[in-house]
Amino acid sequence: MKEKLPHSQASLILGIFSIITCWCYGLPGIILGIIGFVQGKKAIKIHNEDPDVFDGLGNANAGKIISIIGLVLSLIVLGIMLYAVSQPEFMEEMKRVMEEAQQNQ
Repeated sequence: MKEKLPHSQASLILGIFSIITCWCYGLPGIILGIIGFVQGKKAIKIHNEDPDVFDGLGNANAGKIISIIGLVLSLIVLGIMLYAVSQPEFMEEMKRVMEEAQQNQ
C-alpha cells in the first residue's frame, strides 16, 4: 500500500482558501496562494524522487493549479483596490452609486 504524499493535501486546502479569501482585499489570497503553490511543488518533487512509494499526485497538481488561480484572482482584486484608492473620481462615483442603491430599496 502506498503512503500519502506529504504536502499534497495542504496544497489543495491552501489553494481553495486562496480563492475564497481573494475577496478580502487580495492580501490573504496572495499569501495562501504562494504557500499552496510552494507546498504543491514540494509534494511533486517528493513524488518524483520515489513514485512507487507515494500516492496523491493528483491532489498536489490540483492544489498547485488552484493556488495559481487563487493567486491570479487575488492580484486582480488587489490591483482593482489600488486603482480605486488612487482615483478619487472613481471613489466618488462608487459612493454615489451606493447611495442611489440604498435610496431605491
